[in-house]
Amino acid sequence: MLSAFNSDKFRFWSFVSMALLVFVHGYNVEQRYLQPWTIPLEPLSLTSYIEYFLANGILRFRIPMLFAISGYLYALHDYRPNRERVRKRLRTLLVPYLIWSGLAIVLYYAFEMLPLTRAWIEAAHTAQIDETRTLVHQYHWYELLGRWLLAPLPYQLWFIRVLLVYNLAYPLISRWVLGPVSRWVLFGLAALMWLGTMDFLLFEGEGLLFFSLGVWLQKSGFDIDKPGRWLQPRIWALVFVGAAAIKTLLAFVGEPMLGGAVFPTLLLLHKLTVASGLVAAWFGCNALVKWCMQRRWFVWLTAFSFIIYAVHAPWVAILIDPTYRLLGYMPGYQMLSFILLPLALIAFSIAIGALLRKLVPGVYGVLTGGRGL
Repeated sequence: MLSAFNSDKFRFWSFVSMALLVFVHGYNVEQRYLQPWTIPLEPLSLTSYIEYFLANGILRFRIPMLFAISGYLYALHDYRPNRERVRKRLRTLLVPYLIWSGLAIVLYYAFEMLPLTRAWIEAAHTAQIDETRTLVHQYHWYELLGRWLLAPLPYQLWFIRVLLVYNLAYPLISRWVLGPVSRWVLFGLAALMWLGTMDFLLFEGEGLLFFSLGVWLQKSGFDIDKPGRWLQPRIWALVFVGAAAIKTLLAFVGEPMLGGAVFPTLLLLHKLTVASGLVAAWFGCNALVKWCMQRRWFVWLTAFSFIIYAVHAPWVAILIDPTYRLLGYMPGYQMLSFILLPLALIAFSIAIGALLRKLVPGVYGVLTGGRGL
């Protein structure tokens, strides 16, 4: 059984991870599409350093955290028949995935009929299908189908798709993590995929490693409350911040010094940041978790984790340039946009969620897979 505190902890990190995701997607330094090895196209400044340090460093532990929590919780309910759990996951993962992906296509199509929002979509390139076509109106029918099923306009939905694959593969994963030899094979392959940022068929490297880790933590009876000798959060917090700081600096000034070697260096520092951040956050923030989960307003907010996840993108990317214009390119407009736009979208998502939950709870339940009711 999961202790009351760990139940709160899982809920806390699920909400915080979703909120932080909005800030990562609100990163506005060129180039805006982030990979572990991304080299910024803008010069080093206080704003560009802070944004990269956060969006491509400090905040990157959140997806591994969600995968590990998902694996742990799925293994925790192993007493239920697998067929029953698969049916439930189809309802709680696949149905929201298809609805939100389809809804985005409909909204894009509608917004592209208005000159102003059409220009926003074209400038953001979030619907770009090839070198010349940047609008949903220009898609062929099979490209619409591909967008709906495999490459959603709400790009964050990849997490649901990958998580569903791991849930379907759970019987195999659980057997492998318990085997004395197969465990090392599984984690060895998953670690190589993670370090190399590689995918294999429907299995995504980062997700496979941490989902399997969550399963192993639950199955092995590992104490997730107390850090062992090698998991002291203060030490890992120093590694976490230091690796992210060095990586950020090298992203801006490392290429002239290191040449092509800067890219694997950034990749390794990125992985070190993620791993150390996961340990530091899980074991080092218990006081913060307790304080937050004792506040009724915060507990109320945590019910809207999924709606924040589903609503915020791709609109956060589309609205970056309009936000610049709204701010009038005042001094500090780039940093203000990085802070205010995600906060506004989080507030909007919560407001939409609260309204739907109150007026049409049945619809809200379908949209969220039953979460937050």
